[in-house]
Amino acid sequence: MLLTVIAFVVALGVLIAVHEYGHYRVAVACGVKVERFSVGFGKALLRWQPKRQHPGQQTEFVIGAFPFGGYVKMLDEREGPVAPEERHRAFNTQPLRSRAAIVAAGPIANLLLAVVLYTAVNWIGVQEPVAKLARPVAASLAEAAGLRGGEHITQAGFDGDLSPVQSFEDLRWRMTRGALDGHDLTLEVAGEAGRPARQLVLPLSRMETKDADPQMFRKIGVVAPLTRPEIGEVMAGSAAESAGLHNGDVVRAIGDTAIVDGQQLREVIRASVDGDQPRTQAWQVERGGQPLKIDVKPEVREEGGVKVGRIGAYVGAPPEMVTVRQGLVDGVWRGVVRTWEVSALTVRMMGKMVIGEASLKNLSGPLTIADYAGKSASLGFTQYLVFLALISVSLGVLNLMPLPVLDGGHLMYYLWEGLTGKSVSDAWMERLQRGGVALLLVMMSVALFNDVTRLFG
Repeated sequence: MLLTVIAFVVALGVLIAVHEYGHYRVAVACGVKVERFSVGFGKALLRWQPKRQHPGQQTEFVIGAFPFGGYVKMLDEREGPVAPEERHRAFNTQPLRSRAAIVAAGPIANLLLAVVLYTAVNWIGVQEPVAKLARPVAASLAEAAGLRGGEHITQAGFDGDLSPVQSFEDLRWRMTRGALDGHDLTLEVAGEAGRPARQLVLPLSRMETKDADPQMFRKIGVVAPLTRPEIGEVMAGSAAESAGLHNGDVVRAIGDTAIVDGQQLREVIRASVDGDQPRTQAWQVERGGQPLKIDVKPEVREEGGVKVGRIGAYVGAPPEMVTVRQGLVDGVWRGVVRTWEVSALTVRMMGKMVIGEASLKNLSGPLTIADYAGKSASLGFTQYLVFLALISVSLGVLNLMPLPVLDGGHLMYYLWEGLTGKSVSDAWMERLQRGGVALLLVMMSVALFNDVTRLFG
C-alpha cells in the first residue's frame, strides 16, 4: 500500500511538473512575466524564489498540499490591473502565435517526456517473455487461424509489412492495435526441426470489441506466453493442498487431455465446473521424475458473472525471458515511434467513445492509475518508466482535446481568432467554460465509477 501511494504521488508530481514547465518555459521565451509556478493546489507546503532567474522574472515556485494538478500564473490584464510599463509582458497582449505556443507547450512537454522515458527504457533494457505462445483459448480467433500452442512468433505486421517481434509484450501491443483498429495481423512462425518458417493471419478485423481489457485477449485467444505446466506455491487450506499437490509438481494430463503448457492447465482448471458444482478430475503429475495420479476437486469462484474453477495454487512456471534493449540511435527512434503509436491509439479510442463505437469502460481514473503505479513500481524501475510514459502520453493527448477548460479548448479559441480576426466574447467564453467543466465532471465521474468497479466489483 505504501509503495502504491509513493509511486502514485511521484508519478503525479513528475507529470504535472513537466506539463507546467512546458507552459512556463515557453512563456518566459516569449517575454511573458510568470508570477507563480505551482505543482499542486491548496496550502503551500514549500515555496521559494530562486535568486538567479531569467531577466525580468521574479517567479515564485510552490509545491501545494493537493497534488492533483498545477498551474502557471502569468501577468494578465484579465486577472488584475497591470502597470503600463509592464503591459507588453502580459499574456493577453501577446501575438496570437505566442499565446498558442504557450498553451500548446504543456501537452507537448508531456509527449516529449514520453519519448525520453521510452528511449531510456530502450537503452536500459527490460526483461520480457519470449514471444512463444501458450495453447490458444478454445474456439478463439487464434485457434481458428491455426495456432496450437508452442509457436515462436518471429515477425508480425499489418498489410504485409512485417517487422521483428522482440517479445511477447511487443506481440500483445500489436494485437491490441489490430483489434481496436479492425486490422488483420500477419504472423510469421519460426520453423522447427529444419522446417521453413510459415505465415498465418490472425483475423482481428472480425472482432467487434469496444473494450481494451483481458476479455479482448481471450477472444483473440492469445492470453499468455508459453510456460511449463508446473504447480508453484500452494496456499494453505486450498483445494490444491487438500488434493495433495506439491510445489514443483508437473502436470502431464487431466483426464484424457494431455497438458502441454501452463496456460492450457489454467484453462482446464477454470472449466472444471458443472454449473455451480466442482468436477473432480484425475490428474497425472510428475514429481521428482516419478509419475503419480491425484484426484483434484477445485473450488468454485465467480468471475465476471461466470462460475470458474480454482485450486488455490500458482499455476505455471515463469516463462522464458529475453532482454529487450536498443542501440543509441535506434532507441531514440523507437521511443518516438512508440509515443506516436500510443498517442494515435489514444486519440482513436477517444473518438470511438464519443461516437459510441468504444465503451466508456475504457476511461480510467485516479484509483486505477494509482493501482497500476504500485504494480509497475513493484515490477522494477524500467516497468515504472514504461508506466510513466504511458500516463504522460495520456495526459498530453487529453489536454489537447477541444474542451474549453483544457489546453485544447484554448487552442480552439485561438483558431477561431485566427480565422475570424476576433477573439471569443466574454459571454461565450463563460458559457463554454461552464459547459466544459460540466463535461469534464461527467468524464471524471464515469472514470471514478469504472475504477471502483474494476478494483472492488
